[in-house]
Amino acid sequence: MRIGHVTLANRLFAAPMAGVTDRPFRQLVKKLGAGYAVSEMVTSRRDLWASLKTSRRADHAGEAAPIAVQIAGTEAAMMGEAAAYNIDRGAQIIDINMGCPAKKVCSKWAGSALMQDEPLATQIIEAVVAACAPRRVPVTLKMRTGWCASERNAVRLARIAESAGVAMVTVHGRTREQGYKGEAEYDTIAAVKAAVGIPVVANGDIDSPEKARAVLQATGADAIMIGRAAQGRPWIFGDVAHYLEHGTHRAAPATRQVRAWLLEHLHDHYGLYGEHSGVRSARKHIGWAVRGLPGGEAFRARMNLIETCEEQVRAVGDFFEALAVDHPRLPATSGAAHDDTLEHNP
Repeated sequence: MRIGHVTLANRLFAAPMAGVTDRPFRQLVKKLGAGYAVSEMVTSRRDLWASLKTSRRADHAGEAAPIAVQIAGTEAAMMGEAAAYNIDRGAQIIDINMGCPAKKVCSKWAGSALMQDEPLATQIIEAVVAACAPRRVPVTLKMRTGWCASERNAVRLARIAESAGVAMVTVHGRTREQGYKGEAEYDTIAAVKAAVGIPVVANGDIDSPEKARAVLQATGADAIMIGRAAQGRPWIFGDVAHYLEHGTHRAAPATRQVRAWLLEHLHDHYGLYGEHSGVRSARKHIGWAVRGLPGGEAFRARMNLIETCEEQVRAVGDFFEALAVDHPRLPATSGAAHDDTLEHNP
């Protein structure tokens, strides 16, 4: 699997999710089987680049290659500048956001709103490719099937993107109008795959190894992208890889191994956010990890009252250590999180 000249470890990708796919999370999913992980959306507005929020999103210290950064905006020149800015800070692949359905993004005509304005979308794609080509940085595009059911134009936009020099397109099988409701459809993704020669990635509702295989078969896609199902279960990528290769499920991870992964993630998380913000922003990751586990909801309620990194680490460690006594391997659970407010670009 390649994006331009960049070779990837496999065809299992982690989707960009606002408030989720920061550097610590990307490092975790790459370690546990994802061949590729895209950053949270970075604004194209120059006046916000120095903000703490954006500087954290542009932090790639120690991250395994390839480093992919998603940018969002509504003006072609600004998007080109944003691409160059992020390349200077380590980005090796630039992804254009035309998939975000959030009202606060679409109301400014960014994200999936751009699918309604194909001339503007074309200008943005061309400007970003022009900024990246001299640096040998591939450009990718993430979009939905269209704005609404009567305006599914993903095939047309994919052809435009390919002609402009985009190296890969990802399609989420919903319209912007659907938001996160209903079920993803894969016929449009299959049509995109049939229409272009560049790699196509299928995204939407992929939450199990069986679903991953079914979507690959239904779409003919070159890769799949997993979002919310990786929240709290970042080893899903390894599970999918094993199933695709062997046709069988591998054993659930050892509970103490999950404990080690989570504690390592917490320390990395605190390193990026500091104690005050880190303790609070880590709560969602911990909540996803314990969701559906024996005693998980009660623990989550207690954990949300903890105010220090030291106490949070101790509480998480003790919870999983106690769980391991009765459950050497993690109990089966439907614990994948589905907090729709957190996935800006599903």
